[in-house]
Amino acid sequence: MKLMTLLSDFGSNNSYVSQMKGVALSMTDATIVDITHDIAPHNISEGAFILRTSVPYFPVGTVHVAVVDPGVGTARRGIVVTTRTQILVGPDNGILIPAAKRLGDFTVYEIANQNLTLNSVSNTFHGRDVFAPVAAHILNGILFEQIGPIITDFVDLDFGNYEITDKTATGKIIYIDSFGNIITNIDGIRLKQVLSYDKRIMLFLGDKQLEIPFVKSYNFVKDGEILATVGSSNLLEIALNQGNANKKLGVKPFEDIKILFN
Repeated sequence: MKLMTLLSDFGSNNSYVSQMKGVALSMTDATIVDITHDIAPHNISEGAFILRTSVPYFPVGTVHVAVVDPGVGTARRGIVVTTRTQILVGPDNGILIPAAKRLGDFTVYEIANQNLTLNSVSNTFHGRDVFAPVAAHILNGILFEQIGPIITDFVDLDFGNYEITDKTATGKIIYIDSFGNIITNIDGIRLKQVLSYDKRIMLFLGDKQLEIPFVKSYNFVKDGEILATVGSSNLLEIALNQGNANKKLGVKPFEDIKILFN
């Protein structure tokens, strides 16, 4: 089965997503899956996080098209990233790289072959005119060497460093989901090696200091209580049972976070 996914900041009150799908479906018989089109406008890091958390659950051979592209029409390049199992297509602004790293070893190709794009490429909509057609060609079996040269000076994007010791963990907030859960870059699998569930921890978040429980899931505390847990992305998150933690704590992505525990 041929499978293409789409991720963008286009929203649903316009025809942009439909135009991309129309182009792709005129070139290939792939099934198209929407990851989301509700990325905050121009928020590359949010798009990168959502893509990173999604790709492990798709089958081998999936081609992902991710378009959060404030640099469209400038000198920024379009790229194709190949991994051992899946392919990523989009702008060279970092959005694809966290997903590529999660999938393993990867190679980046510049989209240089103009025969693979629509005949008329607009200055403002490369999702339709460049990335969707290139993805369709890939699904139809084009050789990656025909797309363009391998590049190593691609724009990198990561979510910062974290550190875990036997008494502390430090990192950054990288995403706030639609429930208001505050997701960090701290690896939850590693954290569980030194911190057991049902322990209380001291949380330092911005100018706030709170003592909260570290629990297996949300409903292990009372309604309205703040907690720490390891979420579905295997990252440490701060949540509010039956509520919105971010509304209560008022934090922003890339703020520092620190927890202390015994």
